[in-house]
Amino acid sequence: MQAVWAQIDGIGKIVTTNVAYTVRLLLMVYVSIRATFFNQSQGLRTVFSVVSSQIYFTGWQAMPLITVLALASGGIVILQSAANLNLVGGAQMLGHILVAIVVRELGPLLTALVVVARSGTAVASEVGNMRANHEIEALESMGINPLSYIVFPRILGGVVSVVCLSIYFVLISLLGGFIITKLIHDMPFNFYVDSLARAVAFEDVWLFLLKNSFSGMIIFVVSCYQGLSVKKSPTEVPVVTTQAVVKSIIYVIVFNLSVTILFYLHQLSKMGVI
Repeated sequence: MQAVWAQIDGIGKIVTTNVAYTVRLLLMVYVSIRATFFNQSQGLRTVFSVVSSQIYFTGWQAMPLITVLALASGGIVILQSAANLNLVGGAQMLGHILVAIVVRELGPLLTALVVVARSGTAVASEVGNMRANHEIEALESMGINPLSYIVFPRILGGVVSVVCLSIYFVLISLLGGFIITKLIHDMPFNFYVDSLARAVAFEDVWLFLLKNSFSGMIIFVVSCYQGLSVKKSPTEVPVVTTQAVVKSIIYVIVFNLSVTILFYLHQLSKMGVI
């Protein structure tokens, strides 16, 4: 019995710790937004120059990797879907399956994982080194709020980059994947486009934007927070970078899974199943 209570107590501590961590992340977002628009010591032009640099690194420089990943995943999904649907005589459902797999799930998740691997690690290590080298204290001594100059531009640039990269991923997956599939499996382009047009709904658009915007925010908020958690030693930077990757992936997957479950529960409710 004592062992059971010890496990329950351990789970309770983990849940409490995660809730406190989430609250601290939300508070950092609020304080950084407030500092950006009410503390103008560094100027909005300087802030948005950092935003543009973050978009260039996170968005533009990640496009080659996203292109290869989108072509591969799109070609596989389209080829397998078309081949199996033709066997059962359900080719007209191709668009609905592609929207459900690529637009709703695959695009947001794979894009977020690529951004975590590239930019999340870079931001966590960059901010951590700034903290270890006392650059944060130097900004504060000049009257510049580090949250408005370091955190907010990276969050905003990250959100914009993730949304744009995910849109690019979906386009390349659906169009480029069709070209690859066309070389192997004969499929009329008009049929393919018409099937996709009939499958896309307004709910898919807001679900897509919701997942990507919050995934981008989660990645860069966690990365900045972990970087700022460095105390004094540069040897802490690899540790917080690893923690940033792990926590970002967990939060992104849990968020995407929760939104997907709520979405399909809502769809089943509309159909009267539940």
